[in-house]
Amino acid sequence: MRRYGKHTDEDDIRVRPSRRGTRPRTHTRPKHEDAAEGLVLTVDRGRLTVLVEDRTVTAMKARELGRKGVVVGDRVAVVGDLTGARDTLARIVRVEERTSVLRRTADDNDPYERIIVANADQLAIVTALADPEPRPRMIDRCLVAAFDAGLEPLLVLTKSDLAPAAPLLDVYAPLGLRYVVTSREELAAGPGTDAVRELMRGQVTVCVGHSGVGKTTLVNALVPERQRAVGIVNAVTGRGRHTTTSALALPLPPSASGANGWVIDTPGVRSFGLNHVQPARVIQAFPDLAEGAEGCPRGCGHNEPDCALDQWVAEGHADPARLQSLRRLLETRESREED
Repeated sequence: MRRYGKHTDEDDIRVRPSRRGTRPRTHTRPKHEDAAEGLVLTVDRGRLTVLVEDRTVTAMKARELGRKGVVVGDRVAVVGDLTGARDTLARIVRVEERTSVLRRTADDNDPYERIIVANADQLAIVTALADPEPRPRMIDRCLVAAFDAGLEPLLVLTKSDLAPAAPLLDVYAPLGLRYVVTSREELAAGPGTDAVRELMRGQVTVCVGHSGVGKTTLVNALVPERQRAVGIVNAVTGRGRHTTTSALALPLPPSASGANGWVIDTPGVRSFGLNHVQPARVIQAFPDLAEGAEGCPRGCGHNEPDCALDQWVAEGHADPARLQSLRRLLETRESREED
């Protein structure tokens, strides 16, 4: 038995050998030059479904990516088992540069923005004309998010068999938005779906809208082979079970011209926080007003008495209705959306 005291020497001390190697750490990361290219189709609790060539594989984010997030629409580099076989797992080792990013915050007081989709081309704002009633403030907020992200907005009005579309379209006429109006019968029979599909050809389109507007019904009609659950929504409150719980990218069927495109279904939302949006980015979507805004004082919210846009419009450079629409959209950033 060993005794430790003032006469202890080094022979009496047991030293546990180090399990770490002697090789110094390096910050050089592998380049993964042989990685395959992939497209992220959906993300579910840390597991990502990625399209690699003509097959889907399940992947996870590699440790070397650190805190960098991976979202639906990302173009990524993938290594590992790419067979797509059951119980196999690949690794995403690189996220390619994004061409666009659609963001929102949980609410207007939340400073943390969340990326919904990457690399989209247009934002389809799906709104029912009745059952539930249209929410113009929600549409305005989605428009602001689209302009901020550099996406082309597309207004898709559903359930035209229950209410006319003209009153709502008149509100947004000064913006010159592309739009399509469909009824439940048209979506079921085909003509309404064809009209929407034509506006999505060759594009990556994100569909947004609150629960019950028929967004997932529309996606199911566009891509019949990939049916998603359709829930029941209360006709009075417009609220119901959110049947889409995660974003999902789906390829549109090819047309006679060969062009198809992608549609991305997203969960229904009750609000669209815009804490992250700056007025300067929104006004870039109004080229007829952007030049006049160069004379505005620094930090102008474009609704102050000394805003240069009033004089710009008075001189005939832009339609007054356009300035009114811009100010309405910017105002929606400052006021809380009503449920």
